[in-house]
Amino acid sequence: QVQLVESGGGLVQAGDSLRLSCEASGSTFSTRPMGWFRQAPGKDREFVSAIMWRSIIRNYADSVKGRFTISRDNAKNTVYLQMNSLKPEDTAVYYCAAGDSFGTMPGGQKYWGQGTQVTVSS
Repeated sequence: QVQLVESGGGLVQAGDSLRLSCEASGSTFSTRPMGWFRQAPGKDREFVSAIMWRSIIRNYADSVKGRFTISRDNAKNTVYLQMNSLKPEDTAVYYCAAGDSFGTMPGGQKYWGQGTQVTVSS
């Protein structure tokens, strides 16, 4: 079992930046794919970004490419999402996700955090 705890959400203005963090429990963090998803009110949860156990492999949704950057620190069991040039349409609850060791993402997400709210005002 993997437990995930997100932090870093908040209320910002359009154009601002935020960095989300997600700390995972367990000793197998370095082999797991990690990712971020988001869910806006009235909409389905959608993929945002993922980083595989080999950090050189990173995926992004088209809507965030060039603005968001995902990274991981295996020594701290933590994955980050740096969000720049935020837009009102980025407003959502952001969820951290983890997959099984050596898996891929999106598609392999299995464990979820409780979510952190990001609100971008215009």
